[in-house]
Amino acid sequence: MSDTPNTPEVADIKVTIDGVTVEAKPGELLIKVAQENGVYIPRFCWHDRMKPVGMCRMCLVEVDGIRGFPPSCTLPVADGMVCNTQTPAVKQVQDDMLELLLVNHPLDCPVCDRGGECPLQDTTLAFGPGESRFVEEKRHFEKPIAISENVLLDRERCIQCARCTRFADEIAGDPLISFVDRGERTQVLNHPSHPFASYFSGNVVQICPVGALTAKPYRFKARPWDLDTVETSCTQCAVQCRGALQGTRNRLVRLLGIDSEPVNQGWLCDKGRFGYEFVHSEARLHAPRLDGAEVSWPEALDAAAELLRRATGLHGPASVAVLGGARGTNEDAYAWARLAKGVLGTDNVDAQLGDGLPAEVVLGLPRASISDCDSAAAIVLLGPDLKEELPVLHLRVRRAAHELGVPLVDLSTNATHGLSQYVTHALAPMPGEQHTMAEHLAAALGAANAPGTAIPDGVRAAADAIAARDGHIVVVLGRANLAERPESTMAAAAALAGVANVRFLSALRRGNVHGALEAGLAPGMLPGRVSLSERDAATQVWGSVPEARGLDAEAILRGAADGTIRVLVLVGCDPIADFPDHDLAVRAIANVDTVIALDAFPNESNRRAKVLFAATLWGEKAGTVTNIEGRVQTVNRKVSPEGTAMDDWRIAAELSFRLGEDFDLEAVDEVTDELARVAPSLAGVTAALCRDARDGVVLPLRDHAHEIAYRRPGSSLTDAPSWEPIKVDAVVADAAEDDPAGDSDSAGAASAVAPTDNAPELFVWDREVATVPTPARDAYALRLVSGHTLYDHGAAVAHTPALASLRKSAELLVAASDLQRLGVTNGTAVKVTSAHTSLTVPVRAARGVAAGTALLAILGEETASSLIDAAAPVTDVRVETIR
Repeated sequence: MSDTPNTPEVADIKVTIDGVTVEAKPGELLIKVAQENGVYIPRFCWHDRMKPVGMCRMCLVEVDGIRGFPPSCTLPVADGMVCNTQTPAVKQVQDDMLELLLVNHPLDCPVCDRGGECPLQDTTLAFGPGESRFVEEKRHFEKPIAISENVLLDRERCIQCARCTRFADEIAGDPLISFVDRGERTQVLNHPSHPFASYFSGNVVQICPVGALTAKPYRFKARPWDLDTVETSCTQCAVQCRGALQGTRNRLVRLLGIDSEPVNQGWLCDKGRFGYEFVHSEARLHAPRLDGAEVSWPEALDAAAELLRRATGLHGPASVAVLGGARGTNEDAYAWARLAKGVLGTDNVDAQLGDGLPAEVVLGLPRASISDCDSAAAIVLLGPDLKEELPVLHLRVRRAAHELGVPLVDLSTNATHGLSQYVTHALAPMPGEQHTMAEHLAAALGAANAPGTAIPDGVRAAADAIAARDGHIVVVLGRANLAERPESTMAAAAALAGVANVRFLSALRRGNVHGALEAGLAPGMLPGRVSLSERDAATQVWGSVPEARGLDAEAILRGAADGTIRVLVLVGCDPIADFPDHDLAVRAIANVDTVIALDAFPNESNRRAKVLFAATLWGEKAGTVTNIEGRVQTVNRKVSPEGTAMDDWRIAAELSFRLGEDFDLEAVDEVTDELARVAPSLAGVTAALCRDARDGVVLPLRDHAHEIAYRRPGSSLTDAPSWEPIKVDAVVADAAEDDPAGDSDSAGAASAVAPTDNAPELFVWDREVATVPTPARDAYALRLVSGHTLYDHGAAVAHTPALASLRKSAELLVAASDLQRLGVTNGTAVKVTSAHTSLTVPVRAARGVAAGTALLAILGEETASSLIDAAAPVTDVRVETIR
């Protein structure tokens, strides 16, 4: 297989639009070619990311040699084509179309949420008639009606462009809304018994070209001229979709998707789109607390510094541990890594909470990009349900498999996930056995040192399908099952890493977990993807770093439970709610001598904190974050926090100062620049570069500098229409090759990030895994499979009114044969017992669940985490009827 897919160059063709000859790619649509060359053809139904349908007829043009007025949104360009968009005949057609669209459209612009940014308003003024000849009564419907929890429909405003129905079907794969009735009663509706319960429903509001679809959280909240906008990255998950965050009067009111080609292509999941509300929750912490009482910042900082000084003085640095840090910025994570390792001298730090993979695995494997999925030889799923944990990555993988024909090979243990219908080869290993199936696949693909065992037919078929295609093999790697130890997944990754042309795309879910790991918030690692032994860059700034590798999250909690960890610092995390082994987390928090926490909300883990710092949230802080492909992007501050909440990095700097070490960092850009100096993988990724790079910077810069697209001076989101794919103007760095004099802005920027020859080698995982034997299956037990859901019981969902009602309740999913064996019907409450405890939940048969397994999500205290023993290779449960 070659390293890159075969994509022969196709010569450009010549097209003349309104008397100007331009170049275009063969097969491109005329409307897009015109737009890219400065000619706007009015449209409603066409969207750059969806298939053309030619429904609204607003984009009719004249083309020499074609009879009538063809719609430019369905017409591919041809060499020598001559098109006119502004002749009197075209103008008359535009007038007629707008007059017809307005026959039944209500003139309720003063109360419509689209007022001020409505394409129908703008197009009518620019292209429509001065008045209408129609005076008849307009049609009326009940208004509004809810088609989902957060989307309202005003049917009389609909112009039947089908943008919403096409998005639901083509992009989201949730065809839950469609046109019903005929003639003048045609309308968009969902089935009465099936609401538009899509994780991506908010996108139809953004792409609707009129006010037919509105978002309940934004409805009647503001007008576009009231809003200020900043560009940012969503941090509800680790994909970090680009968005335009808008606010007024120090309140966040809307997040719109930005069309970032390498990341989210304009789409957002509903958790990201509506999740901003929790920033303004009444439950927020507004000031630090000492022994439960609000105090001033100096008092709280002095008390915390003294507790840390006393613990390290009496019991040594190893008595202190830091958990969390994956919810903040790169700058937050770096400051806490420097405080823990450079000031306190402890390597007991972990940004993950037992639901990820060791940093050596995540950082030390060859990395794929999200866009690699589009041209991959195959995508191998060795991770969680992407629809639940990384929703927009789910859209990209779905598109690759469904639209682009990329084979999808499933090595996960959960066959009920959102991509199951698109899987071409389901290998379906049992929990704890992924490594065996991965070793077979690696052997079939010709991996060196693969075991010489017989290869099952299903694996051979998958390997043949992969070998028939060019491109990288992209392995989506994460924890498919939190009810088993990670060693099986690690061994599977190690086996596949032996295959030539394999790249890994990390599927860890926490918002900035990859940025935290790059910044050194992991045992055994320093900032910049280097181990403790490569300490030169860090010690030059920090002074010293720990000699020995510290404890990971599980070992830290065990140490807190048995008394060897004396002070536990929680950086924006809640182990009782998030750690897969609930019993261990409860014992750790209850038995540790001292808890110091910083968070935005009270929770079970920080309720007994000696010192509780009030921290800022996304939307209130600026800095950078790093997504699943190692892309560093900016987050920006839109509102000021209520009260005296402080950024995480500043809290770490203040504590360090009180412990005798002055970071000498006064602004977040200084932290970004120091991280670029200290961390080899972030070398050159300065605050200025991050601001100038439109789509961020992929790490390491020395390998990806040529891919950076730079913003044009003065580019802004404020003029972008919210119904079209919002783009940020850019000049690609390759322009430097055409400007050897270095006169252009892009040439200067490109030379500023030229890779250096003396950069240190980055960490590479040795693929050594201490495998844990998987016990034989008990004929009377089911093997537990557990993961997270999108609408979990965390703070972001619980404190967001638009999302709180969407939280799921616990439900045990089993195979139909196992339900029959139990002798119960769907919805019956059963007793589920593990070695830890028992709980009572309803049971239901589900397609795709393998016989002998049971699926139960981690939703809170009384769910799967109470059953799981983090030390056990797998978790077996007994399911009994309640008598």
